[in-house]
Amino acid sequence: MNFEEIAALEKKVLIPTYDRLPILAVKGEGCYLYDDRGKKYLDFLGGLAVNSLGHAHPELLAALRDESETILHVSNLFYHPYQAPLAEKLARLSGLDRVFFGNTGTEAIEAAIKLARAYARQHHPAEPFERTEILAVENSFHGRTLGALSATWPEKYRKPFEPLLPGVRFVRLNDVAHLRESFTPRVAGVLVEVIQGEGGVVELSEDFLKTAEELCRANDALFIADEIQCGLARTGRWFAYQKLGLKPDVVVVAKPLAAGLPLSALIAREHVAQAFSPGMHGTTFGGGPLQCRLALKVLEVMERPGFLEHVREVGGYFRNQLEKLCADLPVIREVRGEGLMLAVELTVPCKSVVRKALEAGFLVNCTQDKVLRFLPPLIIERRHVDELVAALRPIVAALAASEMKGVTV
Repeated sequence: MNFEEIAALEKKVLIPTYDRLPILAVKGEGCYLYDDRGKKYLDFLGGLAVNSLGHAHPELLAALRDESETILHVSNLFYHPYQAPLAEKLARLSGLDRVFFGNTGTEAIEAAIKLARAYARQHHPAEPFERTEILAVENSFHGRTLGALSATWPEKYRKPFEPLLPGVRFVRLNDVAHLRESFTPRVAGVLVEVIQGEGGVVELSEDFLKTAEELCRANDALFIADEIQCGLARTGRWFAYQKLGLKPDVVVVAKPLAAGLPLSALIAREHVAQAFSPGMHGTTFGGGPLQCRLALKVLEVMERPGFLEHVREVGGYFRNQLEKLCADLPVIREVRGEGLMLAVELTVPCKSVVRKALEAGFLVNCTQDKVLRFLPPLIIERRHVDELVAALRPIVAALAASEMKGVTV
């Protein structure tokens, strides 16, 4: 079926939850995606930070083919060869101790909320009140299931489904005084994205993060780092919190972990993890042999000498080129981000830039209406950055000119 046929069929049979771009993806290779007409697109979206090693990585394909001929699924009532080694590796890289595997990032957030409440109930049973509150941060995005959605800031996501999980309160972004004021004895955990992804690649300040960690330590609440988008080498470090020397009690990861197959992980400190016991939490598909074997290969590739340095080097070059663009085009308000998690905020809406870039053969993303977000494969090179920036310059310049004339692009 061609693009027109697929689009017509989807319009008839799918629940309309996505506003898709007009391409039918049929093949990927390295940093490129191809549509059904054979057009090639340089991918600076990366499946929304999922395809960290690009498309059709030969070692991942080899592992996928081999495991597909061995065992695809086994119940979590039994052992298989890959789950424990993957947990050991994630624990070592994060500096934590134990792992629970789920399928998606939002599931990992749900597990973290449950763990925070279970820990509080187990360790503080004699208090005259229950520690059930979760503090989240304004501008945050943690997922779309009811618990994760309750900790997601934009009202457009929450409003249609209220009432949501009670006991979640929001702290003003990077407002340390408000954080201290909001932290009551009823708080079971503080949930943060070190770099807010869906929120427009916004970094939480060092003072805010360290204060959150300090308050959790002093009150025996859990400091929870959502690294679903900014973790696993995206910033040129294994985890974004490592830049500041933070030591979370719980870390959640997902997007790039199994190279596009559904897999997430909650990583916790030993004494925190013991708040869960058999039967308190579980999953049918999480941590299956195929996903875990692929994840082990992903981490093996990322651990090779020079990989993280490459992300930092190319990411630094990319940011520098975007800042030059910003200096030349006043319609660009700000450049943000670290490593290969970058964004430019415009003074005007940027959805038209995404469409124009698509026509020119580049995949980029618009979030928060005015923010162009870049989450490319971590294997991109300087030449790819140069191609994108050269293409963006006339597109953004034309947008600025049309806005000045009051013309819609």
